[in-house]
Amino acid sequence: MNVPRLVIAAPSSGSGKTTVATGLMAAFAERGLAVSPHKAGPDYIDPGYHALATGRPGRNLDAFMCGPELVGPLFAHGSAGCDLAVVEGVMGLYDGAAGRGELASTAQVAKLLRAPVVLVVDASSQSRSVAALVHGFASFDPQVRLGGVILNKVGSDRHEVMLREALEEAGMPVLGVMRRAPQVATPSRHLGLVPVAERRADALAAVAALAGQVRAGCDLDALMALARTAPALDCAPWSPAPAEPAVPGGRRPVVAVAGGAAFTFSYAEHAELLTAAGAEVVTFDPLRDEALPEGTAGLVIGGGFPEVYAPELSANEPLRAAVADFAAAGGPVAAECAGLLYLARSLDGKPMCGVLDADARMSERLTLGYREAVAVSDSALAVAGTRMRGHEFHRTVTDPGAGDAPAWGFVHPERRVEGFVRQGVHASYLHTHWAAEPSVARRFTRAAAAYR
Repeated sequence: MNVPRLVIAAPSSGSGKTTVATGLMAAFAERGLAVSPHKAGPDYIDPGYHALATGRPGRNLDAFMCGPELVGPLFAHGSAGCDLAVVEGVMGLYDGAAGRGELASTAQVAKLLRAPVVLVVDASSQSRSVAALVHGFASFDPQVRLGGVILNKVGSDRHEVMLREALEEAGMPVLGVMRRAPQVATPSRHLGLVPVAERRADALAAVAALAGQVRAGCDLDALMALARTAPALDCAPWSPAPAEPAVPGGRRPVVAVAGGAAFTFSYAEHAELLTAAGAEVVTFDPLRDEALPEGTAGLVIGGGFPEVYAPELSANEPLRAAVADFAAAGGPVAAECAGLLYLARSLDGKPMCGVLDADARMSERLTLGYREAVAVSDSALAVAGTRMRGHEFHRTVTDPGAGDAPAWGFVHPERRVEGFVRQGVHASYLHTHWAAEPSVARRFTRAAAAYR
C-alpha cells in the first residue's frame, strides 16, 4: 500500500506539534481529501481532536505497547483508502521509552513507516542558531529523513528573514512559518488537554481556527508533494477478524462500553476487535443513562476523567446500582483507570458503584510511564500468565492498590502487584492496547456470551 504520509515531529514537547498536526489535518480535509489521522505513543486526547479535524477515527501507533512489528500493519489498517496520512509525534523526535533507546520514539515510527518528517521548531528565542538545531536533528540518525521545517512563533518579518537565511545555508526547506499569535483555545488540566467530548462546540471552533492558521502560514502544496515521496509499505493491513469467531453463529452478546464526557479514553481497535469476535458493541453514558443498555452481557469501562465528574456520577444512583448488580451476578467487566475509580466504593468521598473494596482519591503525584505486566489471576479478560505491555497515566490512588486477587504483576520498570480480579471483574490502572494481544477481546466476548 502506498498512502502519501507525513510525520509531524519537534525537538521537544511544547513546540507546537499538536497545533500544526491538527491544523494540517483539518486544512487538507477542507480541500476534500480523505485524511487518516494518527498519533505516535499512547495518548488518548490528541486523537480526539484529530478525529474532529478529519471525520475519521484518530488512531495510535505505539511501538512499545503493540511492538514495532504492528506499527506498519496498524497504520495500513487505519489509512486504507485515504489520500493522505498525518502522524503527530510524541515528545521530542528521538525521545522514547525510558532506557530503551529509540523504542516508541517518533523517529522509530517514522522509520517503520518510511515516512518523511517535518520538524516543528519553536523559533521564538533564536535566529541563526535554528540552523544548528535543525542540522543536529537531521544528522543524528541518517535513517530518519527530515524533509523540511515549519517555524513556529516567529516574531516579525525581519525575524522570518533571518531564520530562512540560516536554514537556506543548512540546505533545509522551510515549509511553513507560523507567527506568534494568541493560542487557539484548547484548555488544559491535570492530564493534558480537555477532551473533545467535554467541549465539542468549542473544540470544533478551535480546530477550524487551527486550520486557518496552517493555511495562512504553511505551503500545503509543498507538504503534499513531500508526503508523496514516501515509498510503498511492504506490509499487510492489520485485521481485527480472528481465524474463527469467538462466538460462532447465534445472537451476538451485547457488550456495553462506557462513553460520554467522563469516559473518553479508548482505542478504536478495541471496539473493532470485540465486534469481530462476535459482540454487539453499544455505547452508554454513565453521566446520563440510568440503566445499562438492554441485554448487556459484558461491560467495558475505559479511561477518562471521573474525578472531574464525581458528583454527577455519584448522583446517578440507578446506574450505579445496575453496575453493582451486574458485577454481583458474575457479569464480565473490564475496567481501566477511570473504570477502576468508578467501580470503587468512593471517589474523593463521593459514593461510586461499590463493586470493589477500595476507595479512590486525587493525589499530588502524577503516575506516568510504560509498564510490562503479567496477569496474576484468571479473569474474564486474560488467563494468568498472559503478558502485556501498557501504560499508566493518573493522579489518583486507590486504597488498597490491589485486591486479594490482583489483576497484574508489573515486571518492569518496577515489581509490584496492582488492580483487582473478583468474579467476572478485571479492574486496573493499566491501559493496554488489545491489538497487541487479540485473545483478550475474544476471551471477553466468550465470557459475555456465556453470561447471557
